[in-house]
Amino acid sequence: MNNTTNQSACVDFRRLAMSRRHALSIGGAGMLGLNMPMLLRAAEKKTGPPAQARSVIFLFQFGGPSHIDMFDRKDDAPDDIRGPLKPIPSTIPGVSLCEHLPKVAQIMNRTTLIRTLHHKNKNHNSAAYVALTGNNPPTDDQRLRDSLDLFPAYGSVVDHLAPGAKDMPTFVAYPHVMRDGSISPGQHASFLGKRHDPLFFSTDPNDNNFKLPELSLPAGLSPERLQSRRELQKLIDRQSKLLDYSATARGLDEYYEKTLSMLTSDKVRKAFDLSAEPVKVREAYGRTTYGQSCLLARRLVEAGVKFINVYFSSSIGGKSTTSGGWDTHGFNDTRMFKIVDKYHFPITEQTLPTLLLDLEERGLLDETLVVWMGEFGRTPKINKNASRDHWPGCYTALLAGGGVKAGYVHGKSDRYAMTPAADPVSPGDLAATMYYLLGIDPASEIRDKQNRPLAIADGKPVMEVMA
Repeated sequence: MNNTTNQSACVDFRRLAMSRRHALSIGGAGMLGLNMPMLLRAAEKKTGPPAQARSVIFLFQFGGPSHIDMFDRKDDAPDDIRGPLKPIPSTIPGVSLCEHLPKVAQIMNRTTLIRTLHHKNKNHNSAAYVALTGNNPPTDDQRLRDSLDLFPAYGSVVDHLAPGAKDMPTFVAYPHVMRDGSISPGQHASFLGKRHDPLFFSTDPNDNNFKLPELSLPAGLSPERLQSRRELQKLIDRQSKLLDYSATARGLDEYYEKTLSMLTSDKVRKAFDLSAEPVKVREAYGRTTYGQSCLLARRLVEAGVKFINVYFSSSIGGKSTTSGGWDTHGFNDTRMFKIVDKYHFPITEQTLPTLLLDLEERGLLDETLVVWMGEFGRTPKINKNASRDHWPGCYTALLAGGGVKAGYVHGKSDRYAMTPAADPVSPGDLAATMYYLLGIDPASEIRDKQNRPLAIADGKPVMEVMA
């Protein structure tokens, strides 16, 4: 079965000849050399749209962007709901955007807006975990920490069930480790094991000398000599029987093998070489860390990476107008609306339209799902400090490409964007939608550290958003 067949065949999760549990018991390689996505794409009859996405670019806006000031405006609401930012029309009839996003407004006809995302977690770490895994945490607590009891990141699940080509990483995440006090959970493979962790780096893609130290061999050390050293280490490991007794060691060993193959891969090094991009293209994305991170995401898609997490910031943000995430309620006056004007909106205005148009012009948008979202929205009612607080009750995610409709709005919030009024969507539903579009059955199971079977998505695909 070739890649063309894989992409064109329709998904049928109900009519597979074997049961899902039996298929999973066979293992990731599947029967007759077929893995799970191949089995799904090989179904003879379809119950829904075909899986179209080869890659996902997940643009995570840590801190919580304001849905009511951006993509779910209520322009007829009272001043203390509507806010001071004026509306402008977009290329979706009847949908207005903020006055500071005219370029984004022009590419809305290439996107789907899901306006009814909702959950109950009001703290950044717990809400980020929901956004990055599609699963609810055991508690809504700012002190929620990374743990092997918590669910793995989307990309790690993809690497476990449907890994990409051996000469490229399946899952890449950068350029920040996000934290609100403690490190936000959901950024790693958790109980799936270290071998499914993302290829992560924190070097700045906007640096003129950007390169990955993980992919740079020490001076005088050839790939052949490195491999010889690795073989010696494996011999020592076998003699000490270390790998027989430690699952952690086995995971680290496999992760080391993957990293070693990348060190010796010209394809990987070329994919990360931003200096190969014309100056005009680099300037179009914006000479910021986030802008160049989005450009790198496009290069990784071209190279065959299946899941890419780009983090807007390492922190939730606050009072700075030059750095940080979207959490802007630390101001005690209307400067909450000025920080997004001076920092968040200009970066978004430059990078998001450029990325979508660049993917489109290169013929990549149809097979690349782009997801832009935060962990929650902001309170529709402006507080006594003239800013907006955390609001997980109803917020918006923007999707584009990868098999979703163009110029479509799914769901409807109430008159003040406080709660879903029609077609509510949970983070688990969004997770199931992403997996579906990648050709992975959302009902597939993984096993936690107690060997208990867990469905990869706590929800159902939103079929209405699919083209």
